[in-house]
Amino acid sequence: MKRIRVMAVDDSALMRNMLNAIVNQQADMEMVATAPDPLIARDLIKQLNPDVLTLDIDMPRMDGLDFLSRLMRLRPMPVIMISSMTTRGSSATLNALEHGAVDFIPKPGNQIPGDLAVWGALLADKIRGAAKANPNRYLNSATVGAVLPGIKTDITQVIAIGASTGGTEALRCVLTQMPVSSPGIVIAQHMPAGFTRSFAQRMDTLCQIAVREAEHGEPLMPGNALIAPGDRHMTLVRRSRGYEVHIDENAPVNRHRPSVDVLFDSVAQQAGKFASAAILTGMGNDGARGLLTLRQAGAWTMAQNEASCVVFGMPREAIALDAACEVVDLDVVSQRLLDSFNNNLQRKRAD
Repeated sequence: MKRIRVMAVDDSALMRNMLNAIVNQQADMEMVATAPDPLIARDLIKQLNPDVLTLDIDMPRMDGLDFLSRLMRLRPMPVIMISSMTTRGSSATLNALEHGAVDFIPKPGNQIPGDLAVWGALLADKIRGAAKANPNRYLNSATVGAVLPGIKTDITQVIAIGASTGGTEALRCVLTQMPVSSPGIVIAQHMPAGFTRSFAQRMDTLCQIAVREAEHGEPLMPGNALIAPGDRHMTLVRRSRGYEVHIDENAPVNRHRPSVDVLFDSVAQQAGKFASAAILTGMGNDGARGLLTLRQAGAWTMAQNEASCVVFGMPREAIALDAACEVVDLDVVSQRLLDSFNNNLQRKRAD
């Protein structure tokens, strides 16, 4: 079995030692080197050619973001950012994802559930996902198209989207193309607490539609996108007029909270044939079964194709279950979601 070759860049000796121990405890990976700053890391990368890099943001001699930007131009590779949980840290992490980082993990601390073993298992999972990622594909797919023409909408129509690894940039591509005149959108993106609010605020500044971190009992309106808060499930609930979202702290599903399956199951039950849904890039199988439930309920469903995915895990599982009515490139997800309402597919679903 070929082991994943990992390299860690962090100015903290304690953190480097901890990362080294966690990685070398995994049967399928090894730490080939650690570096205290990007300048030393640059030479080691040339010598050792690691498969995955973990990278701190705040470091001496060269900022982690500057190093990442140069690295992705000259030698694209899967990078996982080690991020602080501060407001500045979440903002810097989102910048890193825009610059080509595949994923991130908050530094261990009081806001990380469980103990160091839990954090280590999460890091190992992220390294495995990153090792399967194609950074060139990532950079080519994270484009932003023009805003699409609006469609006639009503409050019974819903768009549901699920994503994980690579999802923040995939969502940026999808949401920035959405016109104000579009159905209400609910989103489950695998992301820890403390980051979804910053992500929603950033999307809101880039999009014509309004984008917010969802609050319990908030109504879902056309031209609005609600993102499930980190470490919380979100479900859709039908009311006498339209829908609202509920937020809860029930147990993780598929090891995730928020879970795409939880959101998709509720949309299937509450909206059925009045919904369209897309499952985007991500590792694992969360959302695949829920997408099938949506299709069986009469919703129009789609999966992102392998050519435009950072990690073709969740979409692959959905396709294997025959959960997707169509498989599409990321660049056209927004258009196809709108087309599913424009083309009177709701009427066809009822036939």
